[in-house]
Amino acid sequence: MSNQLATVKKISIREAGFDENWLQCQIFDNPEILGLGDNMIPIQREKRQSSGGKLDILMQDPDDNLALYEIELMLGETDPSHIIRTLEYWDLERKRFPQRQHYAVLIAETVTRRFYNVIQLLSYSFPLIAMQVQLLEIDGKKALDFVKVMDVYQEPGLDVNEEVVDEKYWTKNADWVLKISKYLYEEFSKKENELKLNFTKSYISLIKNELTIFYLHKRSNPNLRLEIPVRNESKFEKVTQYFDEENIPYDFSKKYKTFIFNADLDFIKQYINTFINIVNLIFEKSKNVE
Repeated sequence: MSNQLATVKKISIREAGFDENWLQCQIFDNPEILGLGDNMIPIQREKRQSSGGKLDILMQDPDDNLALYEIELMLGETDPSHIIRTLEYWDLERKRFPQRQHYAVLIAETVTRRFYNVIQLLSYSFPLIAMQVQLLEIDGKKALDFVKVMDVYQEPGLDVNEEVVDEKYWTKNADWVLKISKYLYEEFSKKENELKLNFTKSYISLIKNELTIFYLHKRSNPNLRLEIPVRNESKFEKVTQYFDEENIPYDFSKKYKTFIFNADLDFIKQYINTFINIVNLIFEKSKNVE
């Protein structure tokens, strides 16, 4: 068995001799490469809009009540016109098919820090997904790699009218989320009592003394969206400082008082002691973070 690693080189799509039309074709013919769902169905390319423009790609998710994805591509760095166009076409399709759930998907080779902040703010108001695409050369062969840099923001803790399900539902639909929730339950049970897992169609929550510690939302395997609600405003600064000192990447919803992480099992295992300390800080007034 050889220990030699493959040689990987990132190259510009244009410099490799390809254009946006080529990228459209690759996605349209192989929709699974986006990582948005295993059964995504491509509907149409270059779909003409009433505004006069053309939507790059329209896709449908049969596993999510036929939800529609309005996808806009851009080679190089994203810019304001790309963001505006993505939301404009999303809105036009949403008005055309108001009975469907719609997601705006913005794809570029580079999402700069400046526009990442703009996209992040927009994602709180619009179902907006941002992705970076890279063309990689691996031992002389070319491959496309899509990385989700911003996922759809979901309001945390919407318990009202949530349909309750059991473990079988999550085993069938997102077993990796169930596995991570059980790992959290087992780790916290070593030091905590009165814990339970709550299952709904939208998320799994870990509850302590009738208060929710975590919300776990499904994302593409093996990822999920982990949310930690902070109900006591006096704890915000301490919790933020603690995460910053541990150098843990996070988003924060000030409106919903929630820390948000895009995570997988390895991420959770790496920072499990930090999460335990944070929960102690948030929910146990008599305890200080060690």
